Amino acid sequence: MRKKSIILSVFLAVFGAAFSQEFLWKAGMHGFFDNNEFSGSQLRNSQTMAGIHIAPEVGLGWNKQHRIFVGADLMHEFGSDRLIDYSDLIAYYEFDRQPFRFYIGSFARKMTLEKYPRMFFQDSILNYRPMVTGIFWEKYSDKYFLNAWLDWTGRQTKVTNEAFFVGLSGRYNLKMLYGQLFSYYYHFASKKDPEIPEGLHDNGLVWASLGIDLTEETDCFEKLEANAGWTAGVERDRSIREWHTPQGFLSEIKVEYKGLGLFNSYYRGGRQQVFYGDHSNEVYWGDPFYRSTEYNRTDLYIKFIETEVVRLKFTCSFHLVEKAVYHEQLFTATFDLDNFSMKKEKNYEYIWDNWFKR
Repeated sequence: MRKKSIILSVFLAVFGAAFSQEFLWKAGMHGFFDNNEFSGSQLRNSQTMAGIHIAPEVGLGWNKQHRIFVGADLMHEFGSDRLIDYSDLIAYYEFDRQPFRFYIGSFARKMTLEKYPRMFFQDSILNYRPMVTGIFWEKYSDKYFLNAWLDWTGRQTKVTNEAFFVGLSGRYNLKMLYGQLFSYYYHFASKKDPEIPEGLHDNGLVWASLGIDLTEETDCFEKLEANAGWTAGVERDRSIREWHTPQGFLSEIKVEYKGLGLFNSYYRGGRQQVFYGDHSNEVYWGDPFYRSTEYNRTDLYIKFIETEVVRLKFTCSFHLVEKAVYHEQLFTATFDLDNFSMKKEKNYEYIWDNWFKR
């Protein structure tokens, strides 16, 4: 019996050493002030959205590739008399060993879907729907990434519609050239035992483009790239058996020099979001300005600070649509701390010296 106990103790010691666990923590904060001046528009409303997110997390990691985190994303809107206006559970498993990474649970949208264009997810989604509740898988390297994901956004009840996204996106770099694809399918069903019958909506969207990235060919630009491609939507309301396939041209230009940047997107084609009048932003999470046949957005921005820990950015946007020019001002402040990442500082504080202290 004593011999068996010794063998068992040795086995447990070896097993514990092989699967030693590490205590992990994260502390995130995201503040935003977004002022939209869209007076006179038939597509979007003028409003000011402002608030702050606090997202503490604790977790365990093992073998340098497995992690489990739990926490909460707590959001307070400026001017509200409530301490917490919105709250979301954070609870997920993460696997990350190149070339694969995988998440399952409730995890931050900015970690997985931030590359999607505004036609798919408008700016405010990151502020008011910050979590993905589902699954994300990605294969990646320096030359490419390819991912597939599921985001379950509504569990069917008597007051909530059943709804979920399924998506696929990727990019492949070939020296200065690249090709990329963004797509999703959104399923929006009825509530449980609805008093008034509701039509089930299917909403698919895809954008495929080719681009050129000259950033590495220059000595001074942090970004210098452009791309253009074709976008197509597939939409229907099953109650009336009516299909719509709006298509169009979408292009982007990105230029950044010493923290000063320009981002321009241009769309021309069919009106997207055909059934917006039925359920508005419940069915469509993209920018409503894409309901126009032509839309140009120009962002001029300043990155006051950009490091792995702190990011301060101000953006002034001009929206050319409906034969008018609307403007928007956005300031964001993001802080991310943890006890396991290697932080590489990349500061743009010299902008103050170069531009504001002359």
